Amino acid sequence: MFDYGIGKKDWVGLDNYIQLFQDDVFVRSLGNTFGFVAGVVPLTIIVSLFVSAIVIHKSAKTASFFRASFYLPIVTSQIILSATWAWIYHPVNGIANYALSLAGASPVMWLSDSRVALPSLIVVVVTWCVGQPIILYLAALGNIPVTYYEAASIDGAGTWRQFRSITLPMLKPTTLYVIVTSTIGAFQTFVVVQILTGGGPNYATSTIMYLLYETAFKFGKLGLASAMGVILAIIISVIAFIQFKFFKTDIEY
Repeated sequence: MFDYGIGKKDWVGLDNYIQLFQDDVFVRSLGNTFGFVAGVVPLTIIVSLFVSAIVIHKSAKTASFFRASFYLPIVTSQIILSATWAWIYHPVNGIANYALSLAGASPVMWLSDSRVALPSLIVVVVTWCVGQPIILYLAALGNIPVTYYEAASIDGAGTWRQFRSITLPMLKPTTLYVIVTSTIGAFQTFVVVQILTGGGPNYATSTIMYLLYETAFKFGKLGLASAMGVILAIIISVIAFIQFKFFKTDIEY
């Protein structure tokens, strides 16, 4: 609630918040952030659950290999990962466009086209977010009693019915944890935006965290940036509360 900067600290009340919601760049960054979360969280759940469902039936050595492979990005610097993806998305020498050329498709400006820049970043973040959920889902799948599936098979339930009626409900506590942590992480995404796009093109990939950084450390408007942080904290808290209410379960292992 202050116009705070180097050498000044003036009380402005709610002016910072009014200014933010009248700023087209902030409104667009807010929309980008919600779009980012809406893409990252469901994809993280789907990919991690799909991989876990396949790996759980493999041998111990094979399962360990996949665990290590998917978990490796978790312990790797996001700066290194982002730099690697910058090479993958390179419009001339990148692997992504090379793969498209093999299929006879035209090259794509992955990070320079406002239509595909945000989805491209979502793919990047999902690749390094699925490691921990896969480990958690594998542990949860291993704790589901086999007798449940045997009883379902005797009653004539197929694979899909067993997955829908037994596996998904039993994974609800794990899914809640993954959804909440993935949502918080997606709202706080910064490094991949900073390195790959710088918020461009034309603010198409600018998020609240990136705009907060720019406002505070490039333009020196610390009060305005702090207001963004408060708004982000409120949004995350409300969404987390809703998620806990919706996914609450009495299932215990």
